[in-house]
Amino acid sequence: MIIGNAKVYIDGRFHDASVAVENGQIVSIGEAQVACDLDANGKYLLPGFVDIHTHGAMNEDFSDGKADGLVTMSRYYAQNGVTSFVATTMTLKEETLRPAMEVIRDFVRPDDGAKCAGIHLEGPFLSYAKRGAQAAENLHAPDAAMFGRLNEASGHRVCLVTVAPEEPGAIEFIREVSSICTVSVGHTTADYDTAIAAFEAGASHATHLFNGMPAFAHRAPGVVGAAYDAGATVELICDGLHIHPSAIRVTHGLFGKRMVTISDSLRCAGMPDGEYELGGQPIEMNGGKATLLGTDTLAGSSTNLLQELRNLVRFGIELEDAIYAITEAPARAVKMADKMGRIAVGMPADLVMLTPDLQLDAVFVDGARVV
Repeated sequence: MIIGNAKVYIDGRFHDASVAVENGQIVSIGEAQVACDLDANGKYLLPGFVDIHTHGAMNEDFSDGKADGLVTMSRYYAQNGVTSFVATTMTLKEETLRPAMEVIRDFVRPDDGAKCAGIHLEGPFLSYAKRGAQAAENLHAPDAAMFGRLNEASGHRVCLVTVAPEEPGAIEFIREVSSICTVSVGHTTADYDTAIAAFEAGASHATHLFNGMPAFAHRAPGVVGAAYDAGATVELICDGLHIHPSAIRVTHGLFGKRMVTISDSLRCAGMPDGEYELGGQPIEMNGGKATLLGTDTLAGSSTNLLQELRNLVRFGIELEDAIYAITEAPARAVKMADKMGRIAVGMPADLVMLTPDLQLDAVFVDGARVV
């Protein structure tokens, strides 16, 4: 298959080009005007979006451990331009997480769905004070042996784990686990020095920057300042609710290509307003805003990366930079830039076609059109 006459996003810039695909891989990138199977008519051709922090959608959640739920979520992601996702679990007991790991391990992508690139353990190794919507009774001290058991149950699919570095044993945990997967600092009360110690021990990422951590202040820069100084990648939830647009612009100005856009979506994504569940706790969604039931505590989002791409552009981020933040940046954060997030010869043909006004036109996974 050859997609011709497209504005192809390559290495952070658009090029008038064509892309040839064989056996699910990109085999060549050539001139725009060629005999082709699909004429893009000047539309944007982008790498498939990569969401490394998403709990669920369509009233399904990865922590439920339901095989059919993964299929439903996979299809939802593909329908919104996400071709690869990292299944994110909640703070739960090991006996609950283990079967969820096994179900994710055995997931088989449906023909019209997105790929599961791995697993993000967002907890249970978090701070009580900054647990947010995570259930307090399920918190656990950082435990490399427990991590190992869960990772083994997943078929060694864990590619990201969030930890509060001030917790007892956390720095030792980071030293050991960072050789296995990306370790992220998050849901934490850590000050600057503690966060720096975590990054020096091997952490390289920060979970939903600003949310679930001390505020950045000029005399107490905390995790934000430490992440900047350490060269870490940082996540932002760009739904317009979790982070003010000005803070997004400032963060992009500071971190540039180290800024990763995530959805942090919950089972209420793609669903109508109402009451739902998150890690055993009731939540409610009103006007697309998800909170713990009866409180103002934000509990993840109801958004997806396609919506957030449009938000970023609306907030003043250049389109090319916004695309990088939902494609190559997340792939690099979990050390998978050789498998997803880029258009290049030899890469899987995971592609998204958008109209000039950023409406979804087509989605391809391994070269097969799924939308």
